Amino acid sequence: MGAYILRRLLLMVPTLLGIMIVNFVVIQAAPGGPIERIIADIQGRGVEATARLTGAARGETAAPAGQSGGEGVYRGARGLDPEFIRELERLYGFDRPAHERFLEMMRRYLTFDFGESYFRDRSVLELIGERLPVSVSLGLWTTLLSYLVSIPLGIRKAVKDGSRFDVWTSTVVIVGNAVPGFLFAILLIVLFAGGSYFQLFPLRGLVSENWHELSWPMKIVDYLWHITLPVLAMSIGSFAGLTMLTKNSFLEEIGKQYVMTARAKGLTERSVLYGHVFRNAMLIVIAGFPGAFIGAFFTGSVLIEVIFSLDGLGLLGFESAINRDYPVMFATLYIFTLLGLLVNLLSDLTYMLVDPRIDFEARRV
Repeated sequence: MGAYILRRLLLMVPTLLGIMIVNFVVIQAAPGGPIERIIADIQGRGVEATARLTGAARGETAAPAGQSGGEGVYRGARGLDPEFIRELERLYGFDRPAHERFLEMMRRYLTFDFGESYFRDRSVLELIGERLPVSVSLGLWTTLLSYLVSIPLGIRKAVKDGSRFDVWTSTVVIVGNAVPGFLFAILLIVLFAGGSYFQLFPLRGLVSENWHELSWPMKIVDYLWHITLPVLAMSIGSFAGLTMLTKNSFLEEIGKQYVMTARAKGLTERSVLYGHVFRNAMLIVIAGFPGAFIGAFFTGSVLIEVIFSLDGLGLLGFESAINRDYPVMFATLYIFTLLGLLVNLLSDLTYMLVDPRIDFEARRV
């Protein structure tokens, strides 16, 4: 076990490095950059004007973002002092070659030194720390709700395979999967957040403004009150896949010889289902837990955060990409990738807890 964990940890190094290199190269090739963004702000222009000005002018192509090409590179900088432009490049480190900046960035990231945001005048860790509770809340509760509903439903569908219950529940989960989360969020707001019918839940925020003045029991109630609609909106699309995966896993195991043998011994159907089938059928379901959590944690939450006015990591990453805030962009990418690799390792180790027959020492990475 120890050797397997060590090999997986060592394999994370080139994986993480490769992901960072690919994204760094893509960003350098993309039009626009922090310097262009600052110039556009100075001249009172927007992001669209920046992208247009840093594109092509009179058939000329702008230099890649983050690389200094001398006067004329920044199309929106005409009329500004060239020395001022060079000073901006020195201030943000763009006067150095791209490979030097990448190596310096990775050296600092080894100690989790992510620097300062270009446009918020705060450290990147502070920004991520502020937004992290929102994203963790959404991801964790969405995943738990999906598993708590989908696993019992999938087992029941397997037992009742082909029945009327199986047919109508399949219709419900498929329709739910076809509804985008943000549309379901709008529907929930219209129905339950004062849109047109009921005012049962708050429309924005993770907690109330007077949350710090409440007692601990009331703080928990207030938090759950605020998180209910966003979690429901994010969970609607995750039921179908997990439910059908659970059902198919149980159906496959139910038809095997050891189940027939257990039934022949006189065991009750409940004992056969949960004492023998459950452990084997749940292996593939457990394997999907990290992907489900990471998916709910890192993706699909941007629109939900915007609709419910939640300042999470999804919204932070989107705003950073729009503003070309490279320190925040690369720091979140680094943290998300590292966390995803560690969670995948945890998933493999969970296999052993569910089924001791799995021997990691006999496997090769």
